[in-house]
Amino acid sequence: MGRVTLEELFLHPITQKYLKRSGIAHAVSVAEYAYIFAKRFNVNVDYATKAALLHDIGHYTWYRDGEWDYDLYKENDIHAIKGASRAHKLLISLGEERHLPEGHLELDPLQQVVAMADEADEEGGGNHHYKRIDNDTALERIRALDAQIANGKNKTQGVG
Repeated sequence: MGRVTLEELFLHPITQKYLKRSGIAHAVSVAEYAYIFAKRFNVNVDYATKAALLHDIGHYTWYRDGEWDYDLYKENDIHAIKGASRAHKLLISLGEERHLPEGHLELDPLQQVVAMADEADEEGGGNHHYKRIDNDTALERIRALDAQIANGKNKTQGVG
């Protein structure tokens, strides 16, 4: 099976379910930043943008008395673990053959790129998860990233 595109990932019902919970605008922005950082640090842009797009799909919404409780979220959230599991299952179901690397405490270059991309779009109090974007604009930006990856010189080379 060929490369799974960002568009295929973005349009998948599982991705839509969890991105709507964690913030589509944030996910798209982080994927765009990941592309830039991956090129800069010679990390595989295909892997970096996919990881970035899906990086928050493990989020759980933490509410107390009907209000978002950021402190409760910071104390209890394990979204990185849940997100990695969901992303891995989704990619495998779509035919992606690459498996997640073994976990370790020191971030590898791919993980560093995704972390930098996430931090580049971060806003205080988790507000980056509440930015708005319409689906047509999000899909247009995803398609633009797919085109850059398909035309890029380092799409299959680099670390990660």
